[in-house]
Amino acid sequence: MVEWLSTLSVWMIPALIVFIPLYAAFKKVPVYETFVEGAKDGFGTAISIIPHIVGMMVAISMFRASGAMDLLLSAFKPLLAPLGVPAEVLPLGLLRPLTGAGSLAYTTDLIKSFGPDSMIGRIASTIQGSTDTTLYVITVYFGAVGIRKSRYALKVGLFSDLVGFAASIAVCLLLFS
Repeated sequence: MVEWLSTLSVWMIPALIVFIPLYAAFKKVPVYETFVEGAKDGFGTAISIIPHIVGMMVAISMFRASGAMDLLLSAFKPLLAPLGVPAEVLPLGLLRPLTGAGSLAYTTDLIKSFGPDSMIGRIASTIQGSTDTTLYVITVYFGAVGIRKSRYALKVGLFSDLVGFAASIAVCLLLFS
């Protein structure tokens, strides 16, 4: 099973890189021109979201510096231990909905400390790929386009992150234990 997943992961990105332009050509979409137009639109969007990014980064820094992260960890460690969940991945589950850069930095630290082929490294990598930066997306992208009522998107996004976190752990424990 692991060998099959390794082979699939090696070929998936090149297959997508070949498939997407071929499919676009089949549908008679001008690929390069469409890409350039999208890049122009993306630049304007990037400029408009800077204030939202700054606000989110300040909030994240305050959360970590206040010690709230450590308080949450100490509360959840006894609950995760009987399930076989490494406590080291819990901060990643808490950081990932907040910040992509912060969660990537934490994942990098876990991989440097425990190794990429360790259970912690595998779980952290799977969480990183299976969850999203929900609060960041809602704050930045919804703010950029003027959406103010994000109540249901927030609930569904955070629930999806929770499911992705739990599924990442379960799959890694199942495949690599």
